[in-house]
Parts: sequence; C-alpha cells; structure tokens
Amino acid sequence: MGNDMVSKGPAAKGRVTIREVAERAGVSVATASRALSGNHPVPAATRARVLRAARDLDYVANAHARALVGGGRKMAAVVVRQVTSPFYAQVAEGVEAEAADRGWLCVVGATGGDPQREMDFVRLMREEGARLVILVGGVVEDDAYRSRVTHYAQALDASGARLVLCGRPTPDPDVPALVVEFDNEAGARAITGHLLSAGHRRIVFLGGLPGNTALDARVAGYRAALAEHGVPLAGARVVDCGLGRANGLRAMGELLKDTREFTAVVAGDDMVAAGALRAIADAGLRVPEDVSVVGYNDIPLAEDFNPPLTTVRTPAEELGRAAVRIALRDPEHAAGSHHLLGTHIVVRRSVAAPPRSD
Repeated sequence: MGNDMVSKGPAAKGRVTIREVAERAGVSVATASRALSGNHPVPAATRARVLRAARDLDYVANAHARALVGGGRKMAAVVVRQVTSPFYAQVAEGVEAEAADRGWLCVVGATGGDPQREMDFVRLMREEGARLVILVGGVVEDDAYRSRVTHYAQALDASGARLVLCGRPTPDPDVPALVVEFDNEAGARAITGHLLSAGHRRIVFLGGLPGNTALDARVAGYRAALAEHGVPLAGARVVDCGLGRANGLRAMGELLKDTREFTAVVAGDDMVAAGALRAIADAGLRVPEDVSVVGYNDIPLAEDFNPPLTTVRTPAEELGRAAVRIALRDPEHAAGSHHLLGTHIVVRRSVAAPPRSD
C-alpha cells in the first residue's frame, strides 16, 4: 500500500494547519503557502521540503480552507471498480440522481480494482472538498484493505467529509463510516431454495472469489439453503472463477467437459450467468430442459437472455440513493451506522424440474 494517505503526525488528531507544515519544513508560513500553491517562485529544494512535510502530516490545503468557510463543496464522489458493469452503473446512477435532487454534483471514478488508484481518487476528492466519498461493491477484506479504509474514514472525517461504504461492510464498527448494503446471504439462500423447491439436489455455485465480502455472503447463503433442505454439504460445489461473462463462459465450459454431475447452476451474478448460458448452448444442451441456471442482481438485460433469467433483484439504484440520503439526513449520527436493504427473486424461464435420469 502506498503512503500518500498514511497519517504520521497531527492529522490523526484533527485538521493540520499550514503553520504545522511550515514548522515541519523549517520555513515561514508565507514560504510554505507559496510552495503549496505552486503560483510563486520557490527554490526547488524548499518546495520539495514543504511538499514532503505536507505529505507526512497529511495536510490537505483546499479541504482545510473550504472547511473554514462552509465545509466543502456540495459534491458526492462515487468510486466503483468499473463503469461498464451494469450493477456498478446502476448504483452510480442512484448516487447521481439523489445528489441531483439536492442540487449536489456527483463525480464518478473507476479503479479497475487497483488499491493505489482507489487511494489516489479518495485523496483527490478530499483535496477538492467532496463532502461524501462513496466506495461501491464487494472487496477482498484483507489487512491492507482494513488499514486503507480505516484511514480513508479518519482522514475524511478530520476534514469534515464522510466515507460511505456501499455494498460492503465496515472493517471495524468504530470506524467513522456509514454502511449501506443489501442482504447478499438472504438473496442467495432464497434463489438456491427456489432451485431446491423445483427438485434440484445437485447444484453448483459458479463465481466464487474467496475473501470477497459480497461473494462469500452469497456462497454462505447457497450453503445454508442446501443445509435447510437436507442436502449434505459434501454435495456442495463452489467454482471459484470470479465474476464476469468471460469467467462464467470459461468455467462453465470446463465444468461441462469434466462432469455432468449437476442439474442446476447458481451464478455469482447475472454476467456469470450470461457466460454459463452461452457455454451450455455451445455444448449442445438446453436451459432449462437440461440444466437450470439462476443469476444475481437482475441487470436490465437479464430478461432478454435466452431464456429470460430467473435471478435475485438487488436494489442497485436504491443502494446509491440510500447512500446519499441516509448520509445527509442525519449527519451527526449517520457515521458508524449500518443499513441493510432487502432483495427478492424474479422468476422467469431459466428454471425447470431436473431432467429424469434413466
């Protein structure tokens, strides 16, 4: 993890002043101000010393100055893994719509899953005085992630802004961040139960990613449904291929070459399901006559799949709206609170009773 946002000085206790930066760099306040603004001639060595002191102290000039005159711009920043994902796009759309209703601006940043890009974007938004920074989607919750998010929350809180974790849990209940997510485990339990009620007992979960908070919860829901229906957990099969159509296509193709010891597939999301549907068709099999397939998220295209996909509808746009609405509704008490939105099944035509074995 980079050190751009790691607090080493008074920033951990509150807002750092330019006087503290000047003292750390061994220059006057005026010289520090000129070096940081970049609009006045300052010797290169002096400028480097001031910038180093500002980094060490986690000084954010713009956010600090704006905090003195009103707490920053009316701007919400939403940070997603990729903008091409229908789910992320819908959440960002919800954030933008709710922000627009209040006369706020919305900025969207994509990280491609790179922690350094995420860190750089959060820091930039803090410097620009965004009042809300919203991180979207499941993550691998390792020590580096926990440390990074804890610092995001503390640094934003110190500059009068708020961190919102949207679709992911907080690494620690004491972290000053608002959590808005939906019940991944309950959704997966319900959709797996739908397959079990149709008579399926050999069901594969396609799209696991160990450590990812959202997918781990979906796998837990899948396993819970099997247990509730008396299916031995030894019969559970989780294919850790990650998300996306390409991964679903590849993993499903490999499964069909390896074995036909399953009659139904729970896909980690609708794009994995799309890849699975294509692989099944390429193998000369039919959905749902030979294999039943269900997805997760109910993206807009799910009803146009062949066949139309039975899936879990997640409140993606409402998730984005709620992230803004709850954070602004009760700013004194929203930080540290947890809000869980429900899901429900949308039944279409991709599930049937399992084929009779000869």
